[in-house]
This record gives sequence, structure tokens and C-alpha cells, in this order.
Amino acid sequence: MERVALIDYGSGNLRSAEKALREAARRTGTDAEIRTTADPDFVARADRVVLPGVGAFAACMDALEARDGLVEAMTEAAQDRGAPFLGVCVGMQLLADRGLEFGERAGLGWIGGEVRRLQPSDPRAKVPHMGWNTLAFPRPHPLFAGAGEAPHMYFTHSYAFHPEDETAVAAVADHGGRFAAAVAKGNLAGVQFHPEKSQAEGLALIGRFLAWRP
Repeated sequence: MERVALIDYGSGNLRSAEKALREAARRTGTDAEIRTTADPDFVARADRVVLPGVGAFAACMDALEARDGLVEAMTEAAQDRGAPFLGVCVGMQLLADRGLEFGERAGLGWIGGEVRRLQPSDPRAKVPHMGWNTLAFPRPHPLFAGAGEAPHMYFTHSYAFHPEDETAVAAVADHGGRFAAAVAKGNLAGVQFHPEKSQAEGLALIGRFLAWRP
């Protein structure tokens, strides 16, 4: 049985995320212990890690670092052992070197780049960006294998991740301009949208994450 750690640091729609993980595991026949946790011992030993996030970059990073030993445990799991890691919404943004929301704040620095406010060229494209949007894929990635040419996912955000290396962009969406809807590097992945709110296509992505062997 695989151990899946859904990180609880006081941010994110944990109930919906856990429910989606359990449903995706059921649909794919995955035998997994899914635990919402801030226990560093469980996280460090986890086979897979999911980092959610809702709110401002700095507040989420502060909350994560305030949990004693949690960042170190995540680092041991994802960076040292290579456990598959999925960041969701602000959880994806925290993978960056820094965020520029309400001043500059250092992130985890696991995927080089920075998080900047959306600046749509079309005045009809409002910020925050809220609602359904279509994904496009600049390059193949296992998390989107079988997703079709233009799956729809649910977004709610005002900032976007700009990776230093364009090859880290696994999916894009357009909101008065293209932005990174997903990033990936090795065993690390992040999605700007909310798969737990994206109905069947979101559950399918979570199922692919549970089966992903980077």
C-alpha cells in the first residue's frame, strides 16, 4: 500500500482535495493510504506528496515554514528520495524561487522561476482569473497522457508561475495571454488549476498522478 501525504498547513481546500484523492484511487483501483497530515515522520516516508494552497504566496509559505520540520520532511521525500510530488494552485507556485505578491518572498526553489501577477492584454480578461479554461500542451507529459487535445480545468488565481526553463512548462492556458497552467521537472509537478474542482477530467489527472512513476 502506498502512503500519500496531503500536506496540512492551514491552507487549501483539504476536505475536497482528500475526497478527490480517495475517489481517484477508487476509480483506478489504487491501494493507497491517503492521509491529510502535518506529521513530518509520515511526510518524510510518504510514497507521494500533494501540496495544496489557497491564498497569497507569502502567507502560504509562512504557514508552511511555521510547521516544525514540515519543509524538511517534504524535501526528504521529494528531493532526496524522489517521491512523486504534486503542487496545486498556490502549492504549485511555492515550487518557485520567489513570489512577487505583496513584496518579494522566497519559495521552495525546487523549480527555478518566479510568480508574478497576471497581466492580460485583453481588458475583457478580468483578474482574478476564475472559471473554466482549456489546456494546451507544448510537450507530452505522463500526467496529461490521454487527456485529449483540449481538456477543461477550473482556475481561480491572480498570479502565475514563470519558470526560468521553458521546458518546465507542461501545460498552458490563455487568459488575455498565455500562462503556465502546469509545470513539471523530474518527479516534481504542479498545476495552477484545481483538479479537485474540475470534475471527471480533474479526477482523471489525479488518477494519473497516483500511477505516475517518474
